[in-house]
Amino acid sequence: MASLGVGLHLIRKRGAGRSAAVERRNLLTVCRFSVKTLLDRSCFETIDDSSPEFINFVSILEHILNHRLKGQTTWFGYESPRSFWDYIKAACTKVPHNCIRSIESMENVRSSRAKGRAWIRVVLMEKRLSEYISSALREFKTTRRFYEDGAIVLGEEAGLLADMLIGLNTIDFSFCLKGEGLDGSCPAVIDYTPYLKFTQNADSISSDEEEMRTVGSSGSESSTPDKAATAASIFTEQSNLVSKCKRFEQKYRMALEQKSYLEELVRLREAQLSEAVSHNKALQQSLADTHLSHTLEKEQLKYIILELQDQLKSFQSLEQLSAEMSLSQTSLEPSNTLSLEAKQASTRWPHQDKEETPSLRGLCGSLTSVASYKSLASLKSSECLASPATEVSSPGITPS
Repeated sequence: MASLGVGLHLIRKRGAGRSAAVERRNLLTVCRFSVKTLLDRSCFETIDDSSPEFINFVSILEHILNHRLKGQTTWFGYESPRSFWDYIKAACTKVPHNCIRSIESMENVRSSRAKGRAWIRVVLMEKRLSEYISSALREFKTTRRFYEDGAIVLGEEAGLLADMLIGLNTIDFSFCLKGEGLDGSCPAVIDYTPYLKFTQNADSISSDEEEMRTVGSSGSESSTPDKAATAASIFTEQSNLVSKCKRFEQKYRMALEQKSYLEELVRLREAQLSEAVSHNKALQQSLADTHLSHTLEKEQLKYIILELQDQLKSFQSLEQLSAEMSLSQTSLEPSNTLSLEAKQASTRWPHQDKEETPSLRGLCGSLTSVASYKSLASLKSSECLASPATEVSSPGITPS
């Protein structure tokens, strides 16, 4: 009996694991279909709260983010239900310029579920849903603390979810954050009918033809072959229309993919252009600074050149003055010597034949002393570069 109980427990555990894997795969598949329908609908009209595709997408996203979410443990040990907003609020704090604080301060949004729905609408309008999801999944410890084992956000499919939501950045959403969609009391219900597709094979087509023929033949006994021909022509027209619709749908999807690719390329080029513009502004600023420093250095060099020219002129004037003084000194020295010799001759000439008296001896001595004094004064003036006026007007001597 014990072995039977253990076997039943293992079977139940495997079945639960298999059902959880199927649930995860179905939710991700339906989310991918919902994103595609939103992209298709955005080509024809603006997506808002009244769009059924958007309502279904929000319900699917809520189911994915609430999948195997742990309850909040109270003081008494009980677990109360929790919304994914608590996880987003804790895991997305590192997102630059996040909107968590603004959503927390909303007056008309009270419950945690309503705040989570408001957050989905805000980040869709900001075109940053994939960025928030990727940032939350990188916080593995926080995710582990909020979710149980087997949750979608803890599995390998979480990365696919973030990549899947990038396509929503090409849609321009318009929401009212005061509408009925933020009511936290109403549950999120997924509508699977838009994603169910009926494929018609050759057997079903042949059975439809037989039904149409039997209906045409049993209408009245007086039916003619023309009615059968018209029914066949109608069926062929319908098949042609179906094939044309399929071709048109294929072309439309291709054009839509090209449109999304071109929009992403344009966004990339705009980012590169803004970066180039900022770099150009920085280069222009550096060029202006360089030009200003160049002009300042040029003015300083001009001022230095003018100062050097003034100093050179003053040095030239001093040299010229010293040259003039030396020339005047050399021109005055022979005349002084000649005047002294003439004076000595004049003093000696009248008294050659007379006897020398004491008075004459004293006069000759004084004259010789005066002559020696004059020669000494001229020697000092030549050494000190004195003027001729000071040489002539020495004390005690009058010019002849």
